[in-house]
Amino acid sequence: MKTSRLFEEAHPYQDDVLALPVEDLDAALNWYSEVFGLELVERSDGAPNPKITMERDGVRIGFAVNGKDPTVDGAAIRVSDIESARTEIESKGVDIGNWRIDERDGTKFQVFFVVAPDGLCYYFHQPLNEE
Repeated sequence: MKTSRLFEEAHPYQDDVLALPVEDLDAALNWYSEVFGLELVERSDGAPNPKITMERDGVRIGFAVNGKDPTVDGAAIRVSDIESARTEIESKGVDIGNWRIDERDGTKFQVFFVVAPDGLCYYFHQPLNEE
């Protein structure tokens, strides 16, 4: 049975999935709203690190102007339907990379990657051998 939730969970590559580094909060807000379907739930423009928190299906991802390098960060996003995630993102004109099957700890995952304009990399994955 299919679930209506596409995003199931998100985990950062580095420190904090609620403070992924970006240079421009407005650009991040626009791109992640359009491409990932995230909605703004909180914004703080105060010093020292302005940030936004966005959400989809109860999964929160945040972005902060914190001076860190976005090209070495991002998040792993587990989805309920990898084909739908891929179709949705490609329909926005965004290229996906490395459509492949990975295996970790005896579990196979269908995966793909997206590199956002801000340099953050996302690893979308869905377990293949769940009951």
